[in-house]
Amino acid sequence: MKTEYIVSLNKVRKEYPGVVALDDISIDFRRGEVHAIAGENGAGKSTLIKILTGAIRPDSGEIVVDGQSFRGLRPQQALYGLGIVAIYQEFNLIPYRSIMENIFLGKELKRNGLLDIKAMRLESSRLLKLLGITIDPGTIVRNIGVAYQQIVEIAKAISNDVNILIMDEPTAPLTTLEVNILKDLIKKLRDSGITIIYISHRMSENFELADRITVLRDGAFVSTVDADTTSRSDLISMMVGRDVGISYPQHKVAVTREPLLEVKGLYSQKYIKDISFTLHQGEILGFGGLVGAGRTELAMALFGAAPIEQGEVFLSGRNINIRSTADAIKNGIALVPEDRKRHGILGHLSVRDNVSFSSMSNISRFSLVNRKKQIGIAEGFRKALSIKTPSVEKESRQLSGGNQQKVVLAKWLATNSNILIFDEPTRGIDIGAKQEIHQLIVELADNGKGIILISSEMPELLGMSDRILVMRDGSIVGYFSREEVTPEAVLELAAHE
Repeated sequence: MKTEYIVSLNKVRKEYPGVVALDDISIDFRRGEVHAIAGENGAGKSTLIKILTGAIRPDSGEIVVDGQSFRGLRPQQALYGLGIVAIYQEFNLIPYRSIMENIFLGKELKRNGLLDIKAMRLESSRLLKLLGITIDPGTIVRNIGVAYQQIVEIAKAISNDVNILIMDEPTAPLTTLEVNILKDLIKKLRDSGITIIYISHRMSENFELADRITVLRDGAFVSTVDADTTSRSDLISMMVGRDVGISYPQHKVAVTREPLLEVKGLYSQKYIKDISFTLHQGEILGFGGLVGAGRTELAMALFGAAPIEQGEVFLSGRNINIRSTADAIKNGIALVPEDRKRHGILGHLSVRDNVSFSSMSNISRFSLVNRKKQIGIAEGFRKALSIKTPSVEKESRQLSGGNQQKVVLAKWLATNSNILIFDEPTRGIDIGAKQEIHQLIVELADNGKGIILISSEMPELLGMSDRILVMRDGSIVGYFSREEVTPEAVLELAAHE
């Protein structure tokens, strides 16, 4: 006989040396509901996912799945025996294999003992169309963007016989149109009887999608509330244990009219076409657009990570050539990348090493690093940026997402860069850390730095930017001032056919 709850955690505890990741929590998940788990980084959300998927075993407590009691689960048991499927924030794809091969990895379709390529291709196409995209299933995963890789992860997950679908920040790299497609799919899955455990730092998604919301804080259970009877401010207060304003910080000083960076007629590969714009001292210049519009590619070209085939770049009126990342760094141009774990930090290295990585020439002589100076710089930025780490010797991968982002920023501040390009700076970061990053960006602009802000979060783009340029198909198709911009106007330009 089926019970109301498909999954229950009873007094589940997980402890690591010096840290209680989950402190005797008890949560019930109903059949056919979207149940959001809210909490700041370090609240215990990731540990909860790993326990449900069998990646780790709790120290104590009970897991009840569909009436069966377990002290812990094994990965194969959770996936194939109980139908618990997770879509992680960090992709679990094989980059050199095709979309189709990734979707059917470990469960390939066969006919007469041979791989049925035709059947897998057709089913992959069906799943991708269900998610709102049309793309050749034979495309190699490394050749598609972050948003499409996330959609492949979702297609891979729903191709299994799912009873419980865990989504960890599934919309983080997606734009508004793609998010709407995913939201519709989530509602269909819920209505079909699938239980969805949803984790997102975007408050609007929790309220729009979730039937109930459970709040965790510092590994402890705070409360489970009905989404339709709880306010945003109440939820935030439960998450952080304090009142947090949701407004964006404003500039303390006016933007100067002194051009800092001028780009004229820039072309880069097939993605960037005739881009021209001016970035002023003290300005936060936002770039809006859908995935595939060319915003990240523009950032890569300005940072020397993609070739500039045509056009001119001027720095404070001086024509410069950017042929490599070394050229960009030499000219004071820095990039805080979209994927910080792959392109922003070296996770196995310490905070100290990461902070000083791009400014080694300033702290070394004859290839010998002045360790005392290196530690001093890292400690200085640890305090200045409030990087939460017990020591600058701690491995960067052990820090929360928000603190990793601060380490990336510290790395570029150590080079005294004057132009900072932020590509999705708060992706996968909790509310408290978001506000800290926003405040740091504004302070940099107040100090005369030029900021290029690329964001798929419309409130962030509108709330932080002095001006917004909208890109589509590799070109700038319009711009707005802070006073005249609206979400509808940006989306209309970005999606106009």
